Amino acid sequence: MSDISPSPLELHVNVGQAAVRRDHGVLSCIGLGSCVALILYDRAARVGAVAHILLPNEALSRARGGPAKYASTAVSYLLDEMRAIGAVEAPDARLVGGASMFTGILNGAGVNMGERNVQATRRALAAVGVPIIGEEVGGNHGRSVFLDVATGVVRVTSIRHAERIL
Repeated sequence: MSDISPSPLELHVNVGQAAVRRDHGVLSCIGLGSCVALILYDRAARVGAVAHILLPNEALSRARGGPAKYASTAVSYLLDEMRAIGAVEAPDARLVGGASMFTGILNGAGVNMGERNVQATRRALAAVGVPIIGEEVGGNHGRSVFLDVATGVVRVTSIRHAERIL
């Protein structure tokens, strides 16, 4: 799902979806909990991509979804979409999210899907040699993330914590 429209406006990436832009605009994921926002950026071509990953792999899903829904398929999907609109160099990656939102309820006995999402995304990036240059992951608080495609700046916000630039 590439969006290369000339609109300078923000494009919100919903759960299980992805977006790719070149030269301008903002790609965002709002309210990340255990989900992971995978951000790829090619500085030379000014091509940015974001996937809003819900699960580590398809085996954990009750309902099939597109490739951006899973860490196991999102990386290769974004790389293909970036190349299709002009990416020329290997991108770098940043990860945001992967929180454990319900630790108080689960008393430490539940599956930490946030950590599983982060680990699966790291493995998928390592498998294709994409370096991770920044992370804001884990913890027990939600986050929102904004990629400025023109500059490659990634801004992370949270109600409980100060804004951070990755």
